[in-house]
Amino acid sequence: MSTSEPRRMALRGLHHVTAICADLERATAFYRDLLGLALVHEATSDDDPDARHFWFGAASDDGLGMPGALISFLEYPDMPAGQAGTGSTHHFAFTVESAEELEAWRDYLHEHGVGCTDVFDRGQFRSVYLRDPDGHIVEIATRGPGFAPR
Repeated sequence: MSTSEPRRMALRGLHHVTAICADLERATAFYRDLLGLALVHEATSDDDPDARHFWFGAASDDGLGMPGALISFLEYPDMPAGQAGTGSTHHFAFTVESAEELEAWRDYLHEHGVGCTDVFDRGQFRSVYLRDPDGHIVEIATRGPGFAPR
């Protein structure tokens, strides 16, 4: 298919990211209570009925999590700690509207005893980094003009 022909199928965005945690109550305290995401679904995993599966996200007006703003966690309390490398995820990022809001997040996190970086200027956007209770790297980033497709 040439690049001038329209695609019949297209990926429209990221639906969700799923990560593994040791304790869903601890993850809930972090993602819902500290970061303010809604706990939009609690269940067991469809793939592993022995694992609890919680979904967090920016809630829509109907209270449902919106694709593109969802992160889910499978609970495996006895699983060993992960190792960074090929096949692992480096980090995931949430977005905020402005540089002022990002600075407010940095200050809020520090006030709540959560270590995070200072604001990094990435050219296209600004961001801070922190770690969740299981060691996942979380980025909070401003909206930028985006990147041009290649």
